[in-house]
Amino acid sequence: MPERSYGVLLVAYGAPLSLDEVEPYLNDVRGGRPTSPGVLEELRGRYAAIGGRSPLLDRTREQAAALQRELGGNHPVYVGMRHWHPYIGDVLAELAADGVTRLVAIPLAPHFSRMSIGAYQKKIEEGRGSVDVFMVHQWHDHPLFLDAVAERVTQALQRFSDSDEVFLLFTAHSLPQRILSDGDPYPGQLRASVDAVLERLGGREGSFAFQSAGQTDETWLGPDAGEVLRQTAEAGTRNVLICPIGFVADHLEVLYDVDVEYQGLARELNVHLERTDSLNDTTLLIRALADLAGRGARERGWQ
Repeated sequence: MPERSYGVLLVAYGAPLSLDEVEPYLNDVRGGRPTSPGVLEELRGRYAAIGGRSPLLDRTREQAAALQRELGGNHPVYVGMRHWHPYIGDVLAELAADGVTRLVAIPLAPHFSRMSIGAYQKKIEEGRGSVDVFMVHQWHDHPLFLDAVAERVTQALQRFSDSDEVFLLFTAHSLPQRILSDGDPYPGQLRASVDAVLERLGGREGSFAFQSAGQTDETWLGPDAGEVLRQTAEAGTRNVLICPIGFVADHLEVLYDVDVEYQGLARELNVHLERTDSLNDTTLLIRALADLAGRGARERGWQ
C-alpha cells in the first residue's frame, strides 16, 4: 500500500443468507449450545416472512462501496461479520494478504456496550496479526449520524396527515439487564442520541423503548416497545412513528420485529404505525463513517 495509507473494516453482527443457514448461524451465535426445535422453527419462520434471507450483508456491502467512493482509492474498505460469513477473522487475513498494514475498524452500531462492541474488538484482536488497528468504540454523538436520523424522522412524518399528532418512539436492541451492574454506557448513550435528535427536530417530544429482547430466563432492559405501543394506544394515541435509532441497516430486527410484529399489534390496537427508513447507505451516514475513519487515522498518525 502507498505510504501513510490505511484500510477500513466495517464490522456487523452477521445474518443467514438462506433458510438452510439459519440453524448453523444460530449455533454460531449460541457458541454451540443446543437450540430447541421450537426456537429454531420460529426463527426460520421469521426469516421466511422477510423473504427467506437477511439483507444485512447486502446493505453492509453497499455501505462499504459508498464509503470507498467517499474515501478514495488509497483506503480500501472491507466488510467483516461477527457471527457469519464473511467472518471478521477471515477478512483480516484477506486484507493482510492484500498488503494492508494499517486499519481503522468501525462497528456499524453507534452505541457502545461491552457485550456488543467489546465482542467485536475481541474478534479483531484475535485475528489482526501484525496489522495495526485503530478501533472506533462508539459514535452515538456524531453530528452527521444524528443529522441522518433526524432527516429520516422528518421524511417519515410526512406520511401522516397531521405530523403534530404523531407519537414518536425511538427503539434499540435490548440487552440483558446485568450489563448495568458494570456501569455499561449503552442505555445512557441511546438516550443521549434520542435527546440530540429531538433537539434537531425543534424540541419535539419523543419516547424511547427497547425491542428484540432475547428468549432467555434473565431480565432484559426495558421498557419493551410493544408494551409502550399498547399503553400509548390505551391512552388514545392513533398515530405512531417508530425510529429504530440503534440500527443503521435493514435486517431481521427491523424488517420483522417492527414491520411484521409491531405492525400486526398496531392493527389490533387500531393504530396507524409507520417506521423511519433505515439509514443504509444514505449520504449523511457515509460521511459520518468517512469522518470516523479519518479521525482514527489522524489519531494514529497515519495522516
